[in-house]
Amino acid sequence: MHFLYPDIQTYQEHFLPVSDLHTLYVEESGNPNGIPVLFVHGGPGGGCDHQSRRFFDPELYRIIIFDQRGAGKSTPHAELKDNTTAHLIVDIEKIRVYLNIDSWVLFGGSWGSTLSLLYAQAYPERVLEMILRGIFLCRKRDLHWFYQEGASRLFPDEWHHYQKQIPTADQSNFISAYYELLTSENELKQMAAAKAWSGWEGACSTLKPNKNIRDHFTQPQVALAMARIECHYFVNRSFIEENQIINNMHKISHIPGAIIHGRYDVVCPLDNAFELKNNWLEARLHVIRDAGHSAFEAGNTDMLIRTTMETAQRLNLNR
Repeated sequence: MHFLYPDIQTYQEHFLPVSDLHTLYVEESGNPNGIPVLFVHGGPGGGCDHQSRRFFDPELYRIIIFDQRGAGKSTPHAELKDNTTAHLIVDIEKIRVYLNIDSWVLFGGSWGSTLSLLYAQAYPERVLEMILRGIFLCRKRDLHWFYQEGASRLFPDEWHHYQKQIPTADQSNFISAYYELLTSENELKQMAAAKAWSGWEGACSTLKPNKNIRDHFTQPQVALAMARIECHYFVNRSFIEENQIINNMHKISHIPGAIIHGRYDVVCPLDNAFELKNNWLEARLHVIRDAGHSAFEAGNTDMLIRTTMETAQRLNLNR
């Protein structure tokens, strides 16, 4: 069993303006001459923290972490204006150019897997490999499963807290109803909705209940950014066409990669990973038998670190 690497400090932090409004927090740690790897966080709106650096051997990797628009230390916090998938894809490319990196490994989970795949389809020549966990294809049925009906039948006790924020008359479309609350001028209603939305995801993210993860998801700053930005994206179908990722996999099917997915992932069910694998010739699929969605469950963590080790060995042989 592999565990997270010891905590390390950054050696460089950047605040990169990407528009007149948005500035991204970007950090570097590990080996400045190592294999460049970009950690692409989930949500959208989830942000990163010091744990994000710990999936990589710091002697082998140049670890690059950034907070997407409105998330984490990026500013303005929880901002929805000029915050779309197309903006995020261009932002990643701006980071690559700014850091003078020719090509890199992408490491993303959940929405991070979505954004990694979309970036790769836009800039395939810039991607060495991809390590993706908890695949999220952002299809209509994936959003309906988690935010309308499906996961609700597996976690009815937790669903109750999510459901009760919305009047019965508006419950035919929870995403739209939450969007009204999360963009309200009433800050108390905004925060209550944010904690309920984000708390629902935190409660469903692990196979076994995990108070630390639930508490993280309901921290006010984390919850507000995640809920507002996720709901903004999902009410707009993530600003992509239906099944766009699968329809464009021919552009990147030659890129090596690994798919790591918990068998009991309720947030992003396993069929997402199987459909991706069926359209990605060079991908290796690892189904983790005793895990759900979170990267910090033991089985998921073990396989993610095994994969970063194997990737480093393979790429170093070819350097």
